[in-house]
Amino acid sequence: MLYLIGLGLGDAKDITVKGLEIVRRAKHVFLEAYTSILSVPKETLEEFYGRKVVIADRDFVEQSSDDILADAVDNDVAFLVVGDPLGATTHTDLILRAHQTGVQHRLIHNASIINACGACGLQLYNFGEIVSIPFWTDSWKPNSFFDKICANLKSGLHTLCLLDIKVKEQSIDAMIKGKVVYEPPRYMSVNIASKQLLEIIESKATDSYPNELFNEKTVVIALARIGCDDQTIKTCQLKDMLAIEMGAPLHSVIIPGKLHPIEIEMMSIFADNSQTK
Repeated sequence: MLYLIGLGLGDAKDITVKGLEIVRRAKHVFLEAYTSILSVPKETLEEFYGRKVVIADRDFVEQSSDDILADAVDNDVAFLVVGDPLGATTHTDLILRAHQTGVQHRLIHNASIINACGACGLQLYNFGEIVSIPFWTDSWKPNSFFDKICANLKSGLHTLCLLDIKVKEQSIDAMIKGKVVYEPPRYMSVNIASKQLLEIIESKATDSYPNELFNEKTVVIALARIGCDDQTIKTCQLKDMLAIEMGAPLHSVIIPGKLHPIEIEMMSIFADNSQTK
């Protein structure tokens, strides 16, 4: 059996009892390490699980997935995922491969940012389509996610914005030279996200874009390390999110839609300044 096991968002102890039992009896244990990060190192997991954990980065999964599946034909194999196994669509591909090769699989679910973001006080059933905000470059500035935010706002729905992470990304210059060189890991902060959002808003000032829907004074929610002991939540205007300090990754942003009075009261708890409150 191939088990895809969610680890939750905090530390080694956030794994479910069911997931831990499987990990301790599995022949091999892999930790997926390219769609998210855990707040503790691999060694902490190994100490708590009493098992060796193999880091599975993007290259490993793409190149060795057949080996993982072949091993799962006659043995239990645990594939660990930060958050929930299906919090990222990436893992659907592994499930499809397992199905195509006749390998049984089972999902062990856990908390993910998609439901834990409710810690900010917004009601989960008032959320619309989730968007991802990618890192921009000088020559590549995609903004299709912005239209989805506006569509949610027009429907009165909140938008959870997942911020880009770059782990084990190859250097373009090195690729041109035929060398394998990886860039240092990068994790988008709420500050970078707000800078890109403000730039899009400014670029649309001459269009038919309804500025009253989403502008620099729109109140937004910044989240960091949700599920961890030091999780941080702040409510502020978009322009103020340029300068707020949220600490270490991972960060997320929520653009609120139509607010219920209780949601407003909850958001005020996290107001970054008296003006926002």
